[in-house]
Amino acid sequence: MTHTRDSFHSRIGFVLAAAGSAIGLGNIWGFPTQAANNGGGAFLFVYLLVTLLLALPALYAEIYIGNQAQKNPVAALKDACQDSLPNVGKYAGIIGLCGAIMMLSFYTIVAGWMLAHALSAFTELLGLTSISQWLSTSSTERNLLFTPLFILLGAAIIHQGVNAGIEKWSARLMPLLLVMLIGLIIYILRQPGAEKGLALYLIPDFSQVTNPKLIISAMGQAFFSLSIGVGGMMVYGSYMQKGKDIGKLALSITALDTFIAFMAGLLIIPALFVAQEAGVKVFSNNELIGEGQLIFRILPELFNSMGDVGLIVSSCFFLLLSIAALTSTISSTEVPVSYLMEDKSFTRSKATWLVSFVVLCASMLLIAFFDELFGLVIRLLTTILQPLSCLFYFIVVGWLWNRGNKLRDKSLQEGRKWLPLWGNYLRFVCPLLLTVVFVNVAILN
Repeated sequence: MTHTRDSFHSRIGFVLAAAGSAIGLGNIWGFPTQAANNGGGAFLFVYLLVTLLLALPALYAEIYIGNQAQKNPVAALKDACQDSLPNVGKYAGIIGLCGAIMMLSFYTIVAGWMLAHALSAFTELLGLTSISQWLSTSSTERNLLFTPLFILLGAAIIHQGVNAGIEKWSARLMPLLLVMLIGLIIYILRQPGAEKGLALYLIPDFSQVTNPKLIISAMGQAFFSLSIGVGGMMVYGSYMQKGKDIGKLALSITALDTFIAFMAGLLIIPALFVAQEAGVKVFSNNELIGEGQLIFRILPELFNSMGDVGLIVSSCFFLLLSIAALTSTISSTEVPVSYLMEDKSFTRSKATWLVSFVVLCASMLLIAFFDELFGLVIRLLTTILQPLSCLFYFIVVGWLWNRGNKLRDKSLQEGRKWLPLWGNYLRFVCPLLLTVVFVNVAILN
């Protein structure tokens, strides 16, 4: 059975979908938490620097491989390594596919928590106090209800295809996310105590810029926030018409992703100080109280102290996080779906529901053995599998891929002096920088 390959119909559609993939809970919660714990403005400065030096080239490499091959990540990496190590390329693609399933297994659980908290504030407004309390309290029963619900939401979009599903819904959800984020920022910045958080976030203490812990945290956050290393950006790149300026596209995605992370900092860090002003304990020994407690205890306490308006703000905040999570899960789901369609001749419908079932089984396994597996799976993915996958992308682009690789083809480089410079940067500098991140984040921490 053959399939006509679906594609993005516009540049803006691709950018919004890819930015949606990158923009997730890591941006809207992870980045502000890291910033608040690592010197505020100093962290922001280093984060912006390493995003340009490392994360942007990594994103470029992943999109570039997919765009040149016009195939799913398994086939694309096999083709790129055809002259040297075809089987290595194929299995690296399969490992990335497994990484996408791993990411979805825990991400859908966390996304379900966000959805439950959004509904908790809404039901409290309606006077349904017992339901609201159940929704806001962590339990296995709540996980068993909301995790499948979130998986179904993602599957419903993927099922519709690239243009009718991913592109259309990204074009709707991303502007909605931005509008909600701006609205919440305006509201929080008008509350007592917000100016202290604003000062911490926007005024860098340059004496902290050389702090090794800060540098490593910023490098890790910059790399992981762009959702690279599991093939999602590669498969999106393959759905973009060949010959487009991948550099400009990667720059647009990185700029939008970084802008959202910056805006999230404008919301969360002042909100912490507003909560502190309202009498909520936020810091312990100059460190933020644990991240899990922070999002589900401190901010709801702040919102509750605002009365009915606070409940509306709370519902919007957690809905915002749910949208960010949904746009991220779509790209990871598309990785195994595209593989099943192209290499195993599945229909999109059959592939979508099979992948969703596998993700559901993996999520249920994590829920059943939550304490043992949840943190372990996150650590394996974010500190080992993703950086090693991306290191492999750099090696592919810089060393293994010859035919069709314009970054190494001297005839294609004539008259374009920047191409060999960019190719050498990806070939030599990026693998070295990424190795530093991997050694420090995965081994020394």
